[in-house]
Amino acid sequence: MSENKSESPKTFISYSWSSHEHETWVLDLAKELEESGVHVIIDKWDLREGADKYAFMEKMVTDPAVRKVIVICDRVYAEKADGRKGGVGTETQIISKEVYEQVDPTDQKQKFVAVITEKDEEGKPYVPTFLKSRIYIDMSDTGSYTESFEQLLRWIYDKPLHKRPERGQPPAYIFTEDKLNLGTSPRFRLAMEALRQNKATAIGAVRDYFETFAQNLETLRIEPEEGKEFDDQVVESIEAFLPYRDEAIDLFLAIARYRSDPEVYEAIRNFFERILPFGFWPPGCSSWQEWNADNFRFIMYELFLYLISALLKNNRFEMVNKISEPDYYFPPGSPDLVEGGLVPFTFFQGSLRSLEHRNQRLKLNRLSLTGDLIRQGAKRNDLTFDDIMQTDFVLFIRGELRPKEDNYSDYRWFPYTLVFLRVKAFEIFVRAQSMTYFDRIKIAIGVTSKDELMKLIEEYNNGERQIPSRRFRQFNPAALMNINKIATRP
Repeated sequence: MSENKSESPKTFISYSWSSHEHETWVLDLAKELEESGVHVIIDKWDLREGADKYAFMEKMVTDPAVRKVIVICDRVYAEKADGRKGGVGTETQIISKEVYEQVDPTDQKQKFVAVITEKDEEGKPYVPTFLKSRIYIDMSDTGSYTESFEQLLRWIYDKPLHKRPERGQPPAYIFTEDKLNLGTSPRFRLAMEALRQNKATAIGAVRDYFETFAQNLETLRIEPEEGKEFDDQVVESIEAFLPYRDEAIDLFLAIARYRSDPEVYEAIRNFFERILPFGFWPPGCSSWQEWNADNFRFIMYELFLYLISALLKNNRFEMVNKISEPDYYFPPGSPDLVEGGLVPFTFFQGSLRSLEHRNQRLKLNRLSLTGDLIRQGAKRNDLTFDDIMQTDFVLFIRGELRPKEDNYSDYRWFPYTLVFLRVKAFEIFVRAQSMTYFDRIKIAIGVTSKDELMKLIEEYNNGERQIPSRRFRQFNPAALMNINKIATRP
């Protein structure tokens, strides 16, 4: 059909003179369609005395100028059509031939549609045999007439309510030739089932999943390829990991929703301790560049962000503290930390030199490619990018409140996602205007009172601390914390 909005699609209505009430209903429908711009052809208006009614019927069905044919189906119509009785029977012979010839079910511009006006005692619609395989429009329920009429009108104009979205490009990990297989899927399903059904085996199943994940993470180790930019390999590795990232996030959310026992959260901490060394110089490796582990560093950063986001989303504030407060054990043997020791949660995030190089190499002029990749991957509805930015900020504040080390700048958490800020204050801090709510969330932030946050802001204001900036774009911690209104209401 032409896109010209002024065009009135010619539409023929086929029906049975079942009763005076039925004829009135059909005429009312025809009038509504006319008022909606449809050129309706119906015997009451278009078939005059002396005309050949069979020639009229055949022309309405076969004439290419008639773009649509509506078959009004009630009990009488179905019986006459199947029995080939009267005018309906003759019309059926003409229509059925055309219907059977239009065999392509994917054709978006179907010419014939059945409109149901009556059903039997079992609720089954009266439809003639030749139309039973076709999807129909149900107008038998007066309560949903308006919705059904819109459905019919959209069919006439070939403007369906649901349209196929524009097809995008396939994700890069589809073409990685199955190089990545963490082998976690069977254990993931067992863990999810155990969590949802509150089985006694849940903690063991969660541990098994994390153990398999950590053991097989080495699969992601990037071996530089001659003639290929290393930053391209990093991005491809990150994209290939997405299905496993989402698998882990689903498990984080299930734990946050269904479990509060310390053992399961200890299993999470143990998992992150297991994967922490992947972001650093591996033992036994004689040649190393810092960016060789950038894919692992990004993966750890993103997983930690989503874990804390899942806990905050489900009000597991004490568990945020249990995950963030105690230091993580780093085993000895890595040239980065030869003797091993305890390191803060901020080690799950680090500068990604390969992405900085990529920004310069491709002249992208982006404020943060790390933030870009986090944002591009934030396609979930249960944890939105706004949730992720809020978590990034909370972790930044927790990092700032830690006791200062000699190498303090190396122990900070830089909130890469905040280059996309769209809010003046984050949700949990807006809610923290309530003293009751602030008392609940303060443990997640890492404070015991509002005074500690006020002191931090004072240190920023007097220059004792510097707010991190990204190419001259700064954020305002005081505003994002809603500092002047925290704990000001009962």
